[in-house]
Amino acid sequence: MSKFKKKQGNTTPGISTASLPDIVFMLLFFFMVVTKMRDTELMVTVNTPQASEMTKLEKKTLVNFIFIGRPTEKYTKQVGTKPRIQLGDKFSTTDDIPLFLAKHRESVPEGQKQSIISSLKVDKDVTMGIVGDVKTSLRKAGQLKLNYSAKQRERTK
Repeated sequence: MSKFKKKQGNTTPGISTASLPDIVFMLLFFFMVVTKMRDTELMVTVNTPQASEMTKLEKKTLVNFIFIGRPTEKYTKQVGTKPRIQLGDKFSTTDDIPLFLAKHRESVPEGQKQSIISSLKVDKDVTMGIVGDVKTSLRKAGQLKLNYSAKQRERTK
């Protein structure tokens, strides 16, 4: 007789799935907390002009966007069809720009406040009157770094 016995069937024990829902919900909550949703809904139509000489902005967290254009169809009944300024997620006037800039400066670390850039995303059909008013308001608020957003011009052969 042999001293060692052979095992009858090599079955592995079942894996307990009791903790699986806990793990799934922990991952779900983690991604809900960490993920940053888009905080600005575009309320104006912005068809930026084309340009040939462009540079890409490095740090998007230092850029505050100012949208200028005609309201989308969803908002034309409320505010009309004249070009409007959008700061963040609401229609604004040039008087609201200093407060908008101050709120953005609070969210930026102290050492990077001098690097804040205001980017104007202006529809190509908007007249320069409203753009000039925005630039004047930015200058009065002490925001001198300015950027105009544009699309890359298609190269012709």
